[in-house]
Amino acid sequence: MTGEVRHLYIHLPFCAHRCGYCDFVTVVRRGGQHSAYVDALLQELELERAALADGLDSVFLGGGTPTFTSLPDLVRLLDGLPAASEVTIEANPETVTAGVARALRQTGATRVSLGAQTFRPELLRVLERVARPDDVRRAVHHLRDAGFDNISLDLIYGIPGQSASDLEADLGDALALEPEHLSCYELEAKPGTRFTHAWGAELARQADAMEDYFERVVERLTGAGYRWYETANFCRVDADGRDLRSRHNLGYWLGTDYLGLGIGAVSTIENRRWRNAPQLGRYLEALGEGKLPERELEELDADTRARERLMLGLRLDEPLRIGRLRSAVDAEGLARAERLGLAVDGGETLALTRRGRFLGGGVTADILV
Repeated sequence: MTGEVRHLYIHLPFCAHRCGYCDFVTVVRRGGQHSAYVDALLQELELERAALADGLDSVFLGGGTPTFTSLPDLVRLLDGLPAASEVTIEANPETVTAGVARALRQTGATRVSLGAQTFRPELLRVLERVARPDDVRRAVHHLRDAGFDNISLDLIYGIPGQSASDLEADLGDALALEPEHLSCYELEAKPGTRFTHAWGAELARQADAMEDYFERVVERLTGAGYRWYETANFCRVDADGRDLRSRHNLGYWLGTDYLGLGIGAVSTIENRRWRNAPQLGRYLEALGEGKLPERELEELDADTRARERLMLGLRLDEPLRIGRLRSAVDAEGLARAERLGLAVDGGETLALTRRGRFLGGGVTADILV
């Protein structure tokens, strides 16, 4: 008997070094443990396989830097995963050689998400990124030569020292590479990190410019023909009619169940959510003994699921079918948002207006019970 989960996330934590602003579950280098970790991932997959449907909509390999994982082990992992309509792998540009690009394509990856972040060398140094601007361009060319026709670029704005003209130049450099997809994120530096200690005053100054930066991103990319389909995500409108939105992330935003494998990975299935413990040693030990890793479990009641569904669904550019989610809506808050031209209640659907989408989370918070 098979399950109904159609989205699978795989966490590959290995990185060459840890960037100062990063708060993901990462492990620096550990080349000697790459093979054992892939063994453990495949073992966890076997233990959880019954939850997965026969045909998956998406598989997403995130990190960390998935392409920092030794290539033979990465290929072995990809070969061992169930087939899916979309198979995305995150990559740092400096790790993408011609050989890596070919290997990823030959083992079934259909989409690559490149962490460009910025094309300004001085800002890359602030972010402690290894890749240089030409590494990004070279990686895209290698991926095109290998046959990839679905490439996403990540950009960050609000970097200490970044100006509006820097952001405009970054958007221009990204568009020149003609990616199918762009993700543009506001820099979030967690309090107490060495990054915030080093750049606290400049981060405070940048906070005042974030709204302007956000509007610049949306105007520039939609003006170039990209669809602003989610708060921070844009896809090209394909001449052949392909839907170039990220299927995997759409699964999250639409409240679909998903399974996560690896240290720190989160799963949400039916009314339960769990997070694998982030300790590499314990993970390897448990799976080496054929046991599931340590997990933090959270039971999700109907109200929580409804609120999450509403909060995530309103990030999209398509009206959200409200149905049973109406219980999570604050009627007065919604009426106020409508009067201000920030939301539209269509009876069976709910959506934010363009202005409401620019204000985003603040509007949604006012609408939620």
